[in-house]
Amino acid sequence: VWARYRDGLAQDLAALDDAPDLAARVAEAEAGGSGIACFDAWACELRETGYLHNHARMWFASIWIFTLRLPWRVGADFFYRHLLDGDPASNTLSWRWVAGLHTRGKFYAAEAANIARYTGGRFAPDPAQLAEVSTGLEAEEPEGLPPVAPLRAPRAPQPGLPTALLITEEDCRVEDFDLSAFDLRGAATLSASHLRSPREVAPHVARFERDALADAGERAGVPDVQRLKAGGPSALLDWAQSLGAQQIVTPYIPTGPLGDWRESAEAALGAHGIALCELTREWDRVIWPHATAGFFKVKKKLPQILAELGLA
Repeated sequence: VWARYRDGLAQDLAALDDAPDLAARVAEAEAGGSGIACFDAWACELRETGYLHNHARMWFASIWIFTLRLPWRVGADFFYRHLLDGDPASNTLSWRWVAGLHTRGKFYAAEAANIARYTGGRFAPDPAQLAEVSTGLEAEEPEGLPPVAPLRAPRAPQPGLPTALLITEEDCRVEDFDLSAFDLRGAATLSASHLRSPREVAPHVARFERDALADAGERAGVPDVQRLKAGGPSALLDWAQSLGAQQIVTPYIPTGPLGDWRESAEAALGAHGIALCELTREWDRVIWPHATAGFFKVKKKLPQILAELGLA
């Protein structure tokens, strides 16, 4: 699903270059100039604060897709470039759900009365401003979702080897892991928010990531934490070699732009005899296999999960 979104977004952005009218409408919507007061306020709030309430995110996405009839992936990209809590899974799958692509036969239609009620009257859009939605975008993906695949098995680190610790925005709780088994030679943070989009990512997102990584580095308790930027693997390789590290350990990196980066970095490091290894929690090992569709499958398994973790 991520690869389909990533490649589709590249095609959508290329198409904007050949469709100046559509590009102008996208720019107008992102700037808060659609003429729909609530939508325009949310566009400005997102750009200024990096945040929107969950209801506002759904209303915004629905209006973007069904009323303004703009490419859904470009809208998802607009969110991902500006949200402080931007997450490839949450953002991509939520936009797909609104569009009717993710749960077949279901889509989300923004309604004027619903907006007026749940904004406490702050907004009262004219119902005629919003499209009446009778179907989602299912025709765009007649093949539906791919089959559920097994979880990727990460390479486990080896105790005793000269080790470098890498901290990314995907998991800033490195103190959850017992690092005492490793011959830890040094640590670095890896900024990667610029990988979210081919377009420019909002400066406040980069600042938020920078400060979160710095805080995580302090809590890791490792002196002289270096700052790296995700790009070509040469900087990461040079840093690991300067420490004499034979493996780099990092909390598990899930699917998304940083996951794409991990694949190329793992190959480059391996060619020089350095393993890229990932740490996972017992919670993750037990819960993730049940997280295949929504929240309720996990909820039903909570007694089994608690028993397996010895918490029943």
